[in-house]
Amino acid sequence: MPTVVKKLDAGAFQLKDQVVAINRVTKVVKGGKNLSFAALVVVGDPSAAVVGYGSGKAKEVPQAIRKGIESAKKNLVRVNLTQTSIPHTVLGRFGSGMVLLKPAPEGTGVIAGGAVRAVMTSAGVQNVLTKSIGTTNPHNVIKATFDALKKLKNKELVAGVRGKAAEEL
Repeated sequence: MPTVVKKLDAGAFQLKDQVVAINRVTKVVKGGKNLSFAALVVVGDPSAAVVGYGSGKAKEVPQAIRKGIESAKKNLVRVNLTQTSIPHTVLGRFGSGMVLLKPAPEGTGVIAGGAVRAVMTSAGVQNVLTKSIGTTNPHNVIKATFDALKKLKNKELVAGVRGKAAEEL
């Protein structure tokens, strides 16, 4: 059964942006090479557990980043968290990339590499263990991380599906 996802309003959050990758790309045309920049950006509000990613391309780096931020604000997702970590272990996949997220006890910190770290800190996760498996392409790693975050379920939802009270779990 398809779930209807309500679009989150970017204006309601104090979003902080983080540039994950900047790539110089060229297009070969009749007159030579056209140089432009592609930026991969993650935005999020750690206090509201909201995060999104976007990509932008332009002739200059600042404009590419600005376009990436605007794109990221359009696809924000809310993350189900416990106090400082994630509720359970989850594996996200996209393309040949896989990202494993494991809950961690208080004081562990964010144990993650580049692209996954940007998403975790922007989402407001303070303690988590992660492992990126397969591709190192930041685009695919971020998409796999978002796949994992979307799979997170909160205690109340699981309890409701199983027909029990949240305290029984």
